[in-house]
Amino acid sequence: MAKHKEEKTNVMRTLEQKKVPYTAHAYPVGDSAPDGVSVAEMMGQNAAAVFKTLVCRGASGGYYVFDIPVAGTLDLKKAAKAVGEKSVAMIQQRELLPLTGYIHGGCSPVGMKKTFPTVFHESVNALETVFVSAGKVGYQIECAPGDLIALVGAKTADIIVEN
Repeated sequence: MAKHKEEKTNVMRTLEQKKVPYTAHAYPVGDSAPDGVSVAEMMGQNAAAVFKTLVCRGASGGYYVFDIPVAGTLDLKKAAKAVGEKSVAMIQQRELLPLTGYIHGGCSPVGMKKTFPTVFHESVNALETVFVSAGKVGYQIECAPGDLIALVGAKTADIIVEN
């Protein structure tokens, strides 16, 4: 593959502005965004360290961001409990861009249009580094979980379905 100038995303610029150390990673993209497990494989990473960002609406009408390992499934009951809601539901894909500024497959917990309460799955605490979308399909950032959690003001909880 030919060398090209690294493209900076808003996520990368935000991390640099806040002086959060990170490593950028790119992966090949076809006509559509690959699933998270495929992204982990393309980057040669353990899927447990690559997190996907999901956005939900609570029963109260508030929005919440949940980051979980790409192979995991969000447990809506556990997620609701983690944010003090009676229930939460995934937002419609068409709502994602106007709400967050990100498209499906490129949603990141960093640099959304607004700051929403954010919860990472508790497994993030055992990782040396975590990978999340860099805000654009084909790009990921890797950084220390503590730095990322502090930056977005997140908490951690058990929010995935047990296999």
